[in-house]
Amino acid sequence: MRKGTIILILIISLTANLYLLTVQQPVKDEQVQLLQERINSLEAENEMLDARISQNNVSLQSYASQVDYYRHQMNELRAGMGLLTDGHKGSASMQAPAVYQSVEEVIDGPFIRQIVTEKGSLMNISVEVDHGKGRVLVETKPLMGVVFQDAANTAVFVAQNMTGTNMMVSDTIFSITAPGEIPAVDGPSAGALMTLIMISAINNEQLNDSITLSGTIDQYGHVGEIGGVLEKARAAKDGGKQLLLLPRKNSQLVQYTYAEKNIGGFSIIERRPVIIDAKPYIEENIGIRVEYVDSIEDVLYYAFDGSMSNVP
Repeated sequence: MRKGTIILILIISLTANLYLLTVQQPVKDEQVQLLQERINSLEAENEMLDARISQNNVSLQSYASQVDYYRHQMNELRAGMGLLTDGHKGSASMQAPAVYQSVEEVIDGPFIRQIVTEKGSLMNISVEVDHGKGRVLVETKPLMGVVFQDAANTAVFVAQNMTGTNMMVSDTIFSITAPGEIPAVDGPSAGALMTLIMISAINNEQLNDSITLSGTIDQYGHVGEIGGVLEKARAAKDGGKQLLLLPRKNSQLVQYTYAEKNIGGFSIIERRPVIIDAKPYIEENIGIRVEYVDSIEDVLYYAFDGSMSNVP
């Protein structure tokens, strides 16, 4: 009797396992298929974004060429009318905080994994203005992206409007040099600083070497948001700067706190975001003074000893 019961239980168990296998296997296969489709979709989307970035870079270069062409045509027209005057001459420079990625390979048993961290450093940005045909040139070391060219064109445009200077009869050359540990840097976050040194070169006014800034610039002179705020603040502090100007849109930082919960005898660690003011946090924890700016006028106020007299 007992032997028969055991056999019956085994038969029931085998039947149940076969049933579960036939039911669960399609479910698992379906999940794997859905995940693979999602991966394929993300890869296709990534390829489209890469193609779009490449196209945008080509467009930026095309627009820069068109601007140079029309400047040349304008100069020839002004020369024919006897309106061409001598161009402006001047130079200025400033150190700008930048963020770059550092990749470290770690051997973990039979596997090799990469740890990517973001670090801050100062790069040198200078500008030279000389008699010319309204060209805007950018020289970078190491070789960097074309976004700097777009930022340079905008910086010249804003500086021209701020100072009332005709840049159509001058050539502008920006030189951007990064330390050897920076493999490449690209992005519009140096736009506000490029505008500042451009105005300094036009006005032949000395800049305060103890300050630096990071922020984008648009054609209206508005200073826009950046990334890597803390890394740039540390780079500025380590570089001996006393004041860091940041866009007001970067006035909030997100920090995370960890809270432990006990649910059903299990401990669960929950990460919660906390919004804090960037200025007191950076001043207390990194040790560099911070001021927020909204426009290039605000930048000029701090860059020239708190004076707005440089703006006509």
